Amino acid sequence: MTGFSTARQYMVDGQVRPSDVTDDRILEAMLTVPREVFVPAGKQALAYLDLDLDVTEGGAARRCLITPALLARMLQAAEIKATDRVLVVGCATGYAAAVVARFAGEVSATEGDPALAAKASAAFAQLGIQNVTVKTAAAADGDAAARHMMSSFSTVRPRLSRPGCSASSRRGAGWSGCSA
Repeated sequence: MTGFSTARQYMVDGQVRPSDVTDDRILEAMLTVPREVFVPAGKQALAYLDLDLDVTEGGAARRCLITPALLARMLQAAEIKATDRVLVVGCATGYAAAVVARFAGEVSATEGDPALAAKASAAFAQLGIQNVTVKTAAAADGDAAARHMMSSFSTVRPRLSRPGCSASSRRGAGWSGCSA
């Protein structure tokens, strides 16, 4: 096992499984998809830590891969089937879409930052993932062509800068990314 393979195993065994994730498809996907491919080179050593990992490199808005356990719980709650077409909103560099692609029929991913969308597409090509398409679109816009998708989830967290401000009251304004 390489260092990253060992780290991937520790991530699943130490973060994902203890979070009550029991879906073997998700566990296997997270053991298979190399998270470090979706992280800037200077941060690859941090790829498997239990933290929201910033994947931007000087972009206007901070974008993160959310913690592995949170992603796994979201996917388990979505109850995605092998025949489902899934929309991933706010894909950042594409890790969540790559994980979903391991057990869903088709994945459409959107990302508001064109540079991150290009990185996601490059990562999918590098890994030979062919059932994911990436489009540049704001999180609030989604993908009009993918409205027929059977499952969808957003990996974007709202940036709440004012005390007492909820995500719904800030809809469409001040969104920053934390993406799976």
